[in-house]
Amino acid sequence: MESNKNQNVLHIAMFPWLAHGHMMPFFELSKFLAQKGHKISYISTPNNLNRLKKLIPQNLSHLISLIPLPLPHVDGLPQGTESTSELPIHKVPFLKKAYDKLQLALTQFLKDSNDVNWIIHDFACHWLSRVVVSTQLGIKLVFFAIYNATTMSFSGSPSELLNGSRQRPEDFTVVPRWMDFACNDVAFKLYEITSHWDCMDSEVSDFQRFDEVLQGCDIVVTRTCSEFESDSLSLLRKLYQKPVLPIGLLPPPWKGEESHGDERWRGLKQWLDSKEENSVVYIALGTELSLNQDLIHELGCGIEKSGLPFIWVVNNRPLVEGTFGSNLIPTGFETRVSGRGLVWRGWAPQLKILGHPSVGGFLTHCGWSSVIEALGFGKALILFPGGSSDLGLVARLLHGRGIGLEIPRDEKTGSFTSNSVAESIQRVMVDPEGEPLRAKARDMKDIFGNVELQNKYLTEFTEFIVNYNSKSN
Repeated sequence: MESNKNQNVLHIAMFPWLAHGHMMPFFELSKFLAQKGHKISYISTPNNLNRLKKLIPQNLSHLISLIPLPLPHVDGLPQGTESTSELPIHKVPFLKKAYDKLQLALTQFLKDSNDVNWIIHDFACHWLSRVVVSTQLGIKLVFFAIYNATTMSFSGSPSELLNGSRQRPEDFTVVPRWMDFACNDVAFKLYEITSHWDCMDSEVSDFQRFDEVLQGCDIVVTRTCSEFESDSLSLLRKLYQKPVLPIGLLPPPWKGEESHGDERWRGLKQWLDSKEENSVVYIALGTELSLNQDLIHELGCGIEKSGLPFIWVVNNRPLVEGTFGSNLIPTGFETRVSGRGLVWRGWAPQLKILGHPSVGGFLTHCGWSSVIEALGFGKALILFPGGSSDLGLVARLLHGRGIGLEIPRDEKTGSFTSNSVAESIQRVMVDPEGEPLRAKARDMKDIFGNVELQNKYLTEFTEFIVNYNSKSN
């Protein structure tokens, strides 16, 4: 490898998994590292990079390069698909197979660059450490887990991941023995882990992917902070036996709720302005949560029964294969809730909505990024976790901490009633018994919304990899 003239200036390659909830934290980290003067090569597929291109700040455009690697075709993956948000959950394994085929193109990029110091990578590229060894370029690896530390602790050590006692979905429905601190029943419900089983590649399981990236990396960083998860961070260091750093929560930049240049937001802001402070519940279930028509109708009936003002975001992508969100809203629903509620189709300006003073609560699918955004404004949480990734674990963590209230669901099927939805919304938003929860959510703003505190973790991580690089050269 050619040595940099300034050992303190690094060339860092970013290689996230092909999911929006992974790509954006990697992108936010890229911007921070570039602000510190480091050269960034952000590697992904062409369509994903096209969406990111317009988000690069002009003053950083000379330091952030987008490196497109065309996604190889695999049988079973729809043509042109490059992200999990474009797929039903049972087709995600085909995307993982295609992602694995990026190995050759990534190897060639590293050889051609010949000056990459670090690769900050995701969980899926289990083969990356072998690539780095083959290049003989001395590149070091950071595994950036976009999850919180409790989720990572639940997974266990590398040996436990691959050869441990948990071999069936049912084994993941109990708190593991190594989580020997008060973790408030953090475990999957059976319907959640069964659903996640469906999105794993049968040839290379997610457990194998995590095992190999954990063993192959030099450093692990996780999206959390000590003020929120000190016990879980300490446990991770014992489990992994290598440096584990909190990278902070990466709260998104907040520019206020200015309305210029966005006609739809101006109309929405006017509607929100007409509502009382903390009276509106915001409902958004992410880009990848799949519910069948009956469950969507049950959810809609519960929202209606709550009697509270609301904004319900319905995505245009299929919620179940072959059926689109606009066809799933209960018949006559919008007429019955006219004036009190608003159904918003397509992409929504979530940060602006959450930042508006009339919004008091958030019914969420429990994606960690969405939780961070909501608690950054101190909004109370109604927890409705999806059945994939870490969403159920996030829900248990927040419910156990008294920061949110989980809507009761059948542990085997995931079914629920409209009454339970209405009662959960009312308790979190207006009932006197929900005041302790609302108070705890407000208190979280001091951690989740503290940009100075979170940037401190980013600065410490940046200094760590600079010093680590200097010592190893």
